[in-house]
Amino acid sequence: MPRPAPFSAAASVASSAPDAYTYAELDGTENTGCAVLAEECALAIAYNGISHAVMMISPSALEDFVVGFSLSGALVGGVDEIYDIQLSRRGEAFSAEVQIANRAFWALKQQRRSLAGTSGCGLCGVEAIEQALPHLTALAPGPLPPAAHLHGLRDRINDAQRLARQSGALHAALFIDEQGEIVLCREDIGRHNALDKLIGALRREGRDGRRGFAVVTSRCSLELIHKAVRAGFASLVSLSAPTDLCVRWARQHRLNLIHLPHHSAPRVYSPCDKAR
Repeated sequence: MPRPAPFSAAASVASSAPDAYTYAELDGTENTGCAVLAEECALAIAYNGISHAVMMISPSALEDFVVGFSLSGALVGGVDEIYDIQLSRRGEAFSAEVQIANRAFWALKQQRRSLAGTSGCGLCGVEAIEQALPHLTALAPGPLPPAAHLHGLRDRINDAQRLARQSGALHAALFIDEQGEIVLCREDIGRHNALDKLIGALRREGRDGRRGFAVVTSRCSLELIHKAVRAGFASLVSLSAPTDLCVRWARQHRLNLIHLPHHSAPRVYSPCDKAR
């Protein structure tokens, strides 16, 4: 897969080193300390000049997030339909002006038009069901990752989470290559955001998501299954147990789904011939 040309972005959007905050211990000793906390900011995303979403996000790998968010949300059909991303910052807020292909923009406008009558408490009616349980194309079956690649993975993930080591409170999504090495790690306060960042990074680097496997450190929700299938991963490993609906959807769409417990062997929930 050819590597896409880099997008342009203003250097001023780069996040500086996070500040440390002092605290007092509530134990009668009056001891104080200092801690680095996870960063959080608002990111407004507009496509071809039309505002689409405002996300609360960690201000790292923002271009990766925009690409992954666009792909995993089926807002574009491929990274080649994203022509440019211009990032800017004003105070605590970031903006992403995204230029996409006319075909993708027309489809996005049609989708927005169909949701025009939704209520303030969220999507409702048929549209909400279709978005929560969308039609997805099943994957081609792929091999399970070797068990050896999962040995000691939790410890290796801890080492790879550079931002979390400073502040905690961050989810991670990682990609493990065919040699069992962690080649990408993306972190965010939102578990969906972390996976979107990983998907965007893979596409921008021209990596094949089937030549290895993805790992999420968060709860394995159905939305993460949707994103993994749309991204074309062969296997998804979760450090938290999946729900029954996640397992059914993974099996239905031929996504290998593995839970990596703390103190027992990896549990393969999908494919069906490996689990009941």
